[in-house]
Amino acid sequence: MMSRIACLGGIYSNHLALEAALQDARKRGVDAIYCLGDLGGFGPHPDRVFPLLEEYQVQCVQGNYDDSIGHGLDDCQCGYTDPTDNYYAQISYDYTLANTSNHHRAILRDMPTQRHVSLGPFRLLLCHGSPRQVNEFLWESTTSSHFLQHLLDQYQVNLIATTHTGIKWQRQVADQSWFVNVGVLGRPENDGTTVVWYTLLEVDSSSNLKISFIPIDYDHQQLAQQMQAEGLPNEFIETIVTGWWSTCLEILPAKERLRGRY
Repeated sequence: MMSRIACLGGIYSNHLALEAALQDARKRGVDAIYCLGDLGGFGPHPDRVFPLLEEYQVQCVQGNYDDSIGHGLDDCQCGYTDPTDNYYAQISYDYTLANTSNHHRAILRDMPTQRHVSLGPFRLLLCHGSPRQVNEFLWESTTSSHFLQHLLDQYQVNLIATTHTGIKWQRQVADQSWFVNVGVLGRPENDGTTVVWYTLLEVDSSSNLKISFIPIDYDHQQLAQQMQAEGLPNEFIETIVTGWWSTCLEILPAKERLRGRY
C-alpha cells in the first residue's frame, strides 16, 4: 500500500527542472511519481523530457498539450480566449510540435486522461484540468467549495489533483475531501521568484493526509540560454529569469492577476 507519492504538473519541456524534481522526490522516498500532463510547451528541446520520465518510472496522465501534439492538431487546446494569449500559445505549440519525435508523439497519444490511485485509505483522482474537461481552469479565487465537493462526490474520491493553471493551491473541502492543484515545473508561478513547484502527498501512521508543496531550484539560467538558442520568444525567457509572467496573463482572474508584475 502506498503512503507517499509525488505529483508533478506542467513540465513544459523544462527538462532541467524535471530532473531536479525527480531527484528530490527519490531522496524523499516516494512510492511512486505521477505527472499530470503537459509534457511539452513553452521551453526548449521537448524530447529531452521522455528519457527522464522513463528512468524514474513516472506514470503520466494526458494533458491538452499531450493530446494535441500526439494527434498533430492545429493548436494546443489550452483554453485561452484572448488573442494575445493565443498568439504566444501558438508560437509555443508550433515549436513543440516541430521538435517532438514521432516516437514520442505516439507515447503522448496513448496516455490515459485520468488515473485512480489509492494512498493509504484514500481514493485519489489524478487529471489535468478537471475530471470533466482537460483544459478547464480551476482557480483558487473563483472555484467554490460546493463545486469541488460536487466533483468529489460525482467521481467518488477523497482527493482530486490537477494542474493546468500554473499556480498551485489546495483546499480541504470537507472532513475527508480535498482538492489540490499541484503546480507546474515548467515555469515559475508569477511570484517574482525562479523556483518551480511539485506536490508531495503522504499518509502518516494515523491515516492523516498531508499535502506539501515542494520548491525546486534548478539552473534556470541554463534553460534561458537554451531557449534563446532555439529562438523562443524573449517574453518566455523573461519569465524564466525574473519569475514574472509576461504572456498568457489574460486568463488570470483579478485576484491572481494582481499578484503579478503585469
